[in-house]
Amino acid sequence: MMDWTDRHCRFFHRQMTRRTLLYTEMVTAPAVIHGLRPRLLDYSDAEHPVALQLGGSDPRELAQATAIARDWNYDEINLNVGCPSDRVQSGCFGAVLMERPGLVADCVAAMIAESRVPVTVKCRIGVDDQIPEQVLPDFIEKVSRAGVSHFIIHARKAWLKGLSPKENREIPPLDYPLVLRMKREFPHLSISINGGIATLEQARGLLEQGLDGVMVGRAAYHDPASVLIGADALWGDSFAPDPVSVVQAMGPYIANHLAAGGRLHQITRHMLGLFAGRPGARHWRRVLSEGASRDGAGLDLLDRALDQVRAAAA
Repeated sequence: MMDWTDRHCRFFHRQMTRRTLLYTEMVTAPAVIHGLRPRLLDYSDAEHPVALQLGGSDPRELAQATAIARDWNYDEINLNVGCPSDRVQSGCFGAVLMERPGLVADCVAAMIAESRVPVTVKCRIGVDDQIPEQVLPDFIEKVSRAGVSHFIIHARKAWLKGLSPKENREIPPLDYPLVLRMKREFPHLSISINGGIATLEQARGLLEQGLDGVMVGRAAYHDPASVLIGADALWGDSFAPDPVSVVQAMGPYIANHLAAGGRLHQITRHMLGLFAGRPGARHWRRVLSEGASRDGAGLDLLDRALDQVRAAAA
């Protein structure tokens, strides 16, 4: 979710759910160490609970990045061992690390030593010619011995040779039964599942089979209302605002962003899918897409877009 789940996106998503754990886009350890830390790590207190997702393969760098992040008070630090992007392959981190569980164990041990919050791992079931039924249990066993007790498993292989990152999200077949088997084989660990989950009904069904959590990525971005509004019911919480009230709740946040010199489209680009499948969705997207990047675009544009939705629903 690099370039997608930035702090504006997360604040927007938090208006629809109070209970779900939100994840940052993946940030590399060297970027945290050498980059502009406020730009990379700042977030609104309203986003809690929120996890920082790190990428890297050098235990010392990951330990240093984890230590730096302590001052930002994230609720969890997650090491990404699942991303198949070209950028992560060239840097020897992400899904390619599925081939090096010993190194991953060293990385998380170093991170745990510097963290005040849980360190978790997001992984694939395997890469390229690996046999998932063999490598995944071995990976979990070795990494858990280093102190990780929560794994988020994307239930697809990553084909690093021959498939694009987009194809890696769609072509390799999903293997939910293997992830469920990991929960049975490692009952003392927390096992969450990721990949191909697009509805709350799917999420509930997987939880009812014994898994500890469900991670939803692109579906929550493209159709956030369907995935996030009502998700708190999984915790017995009745919080479920309607999409119009979500837009209204964003008003003060957007106003503060504009007053600080920000641009409207930096926030509204994450809101385009809010009315997906509902009357007025196309007009909502058109008004924001065409106008939010223009100089001087402000809250009046958001009001005009919302008027289109109301008119279509009348």
